[in-house]
Amino acid sequence: MIPTLATERLTLSAPQIADFEHWADFFATPRAEYERGMKSRPEAWRIWASDVATWQLRGYGPFRVANRATGAYVGEVGIYHPDFYAAPELGWFVIPEAEGKGHAAEAARAVMAWAHETFGWSRLINYIDPRNERSIALGLRLGGTIDPDATGEDPGDVVIVHDLTRLGTGEAA
Repeated sequence: MIPTLATERLTLSAPQIADFEHWADFFATPRAEYERGMKSRPEAWRIWASDVATWQLRGYGPFRVANRATGAYVGEVGIYHPDFYAAPELGWFVIPEAEGKGHAAEAARAVMAWAHETFGWSRLINYIDPRNERSIALGLRLGGTIDPDATGEDPGDVVIVHDLTRLGTGEAA
């Protein structure tokens, strides 16, 4: 069962089939360069569907993120863990219209707290392409620290570690 989480402005819930259209659009543009590169619609489907299936296989996965007031889709934030990842990863995706409005940070904080409370995890990581300055900045703004010795998904990835035991102490936000 996929829980529903609520923040001040957002509702995080189970992904819906209509959400895939945003992924197909994303992978059809150069914006995808930091996320495995541009993909055809069938390739985008395989990525999105396998991410969503993580809920069934591992008990966690991506949440659909929507504006609480309007119900409009703004993106996806959750825990990604394909077989080739060393550990669960906190990740995010927002549609262009939602960028720069703090939606990814707000949703990521809710997911971090949920993961800590639900699974007792003490940490989550981000694997980020070193050219993706905005995502690196967000990972650091969320209280993460760069681990220069950690191995990412791809060679050269920036690995940011989030200490979930510090949530709510004012040290990690």
